[in-house]
Amino acid sequence: MDDVAVGPLDLAVRVDDALAVQALAFGLTDDEIGVRRHIVLRHLTSPGARALGATTPGGRLVGFVYGMPNSRTHWWSTVVEPYLRSQDRDHWLDDSFVITELHVLPAFQNRRIGRELITRITDEAAEPRSILSAIDTDSPARGLYRSLGYQDLARRVLFPSAPLPYAVMGAPLPLKR
Repeated sequence: MDDVAVGPLDLAVRVDDALAVQALAFGLTDDEIGVRRHIVLRHLTSPGARALGATTPGGRLVGFVYGMPNSRTHWWSTVVEPYLRSQDRDHWLDDSFVITELHVLPAFQNRRIGRELITRITDEAAEPRSILSAIDTDSPARGLYRSLGYQDLARRVLFPSAPLPYAVMGAPLPLKR
């Protein structure tokens, strides 16, 4: 991580750079990028929304994270709430900081950049816990989240238009080191 700095990111200004990272890290089509651009810009109007970026000395964005205090009125919450309620865990939607997106370019993965991004953004949260969703498979991302203290709250969560099921995960803050 010596050649990458993590710090505040004006995501509204660098939304296209961030979506280029997400497209490579997550495999998005051009149509999906267009939809997500509007979603990101809308999220940034939420109270408490903030972002961090990982940049090279030349200013290239190689990773980013953004999130906000959760609201049960957010689309994401309305989708996951029945799954959490069925597990008697819907209280996790209250007083939580939601990690909306966390992505690192493949060439920069496995260098502790994702770990630095998520721990730094949650360290600044006023909420006592954090929640997120991740594709419900045994992936390096899920391994990272588990190592930080996130546990599965609900699995096989289906989002409209998502081809794969997700897991909703939660952790008390501060995250484990």
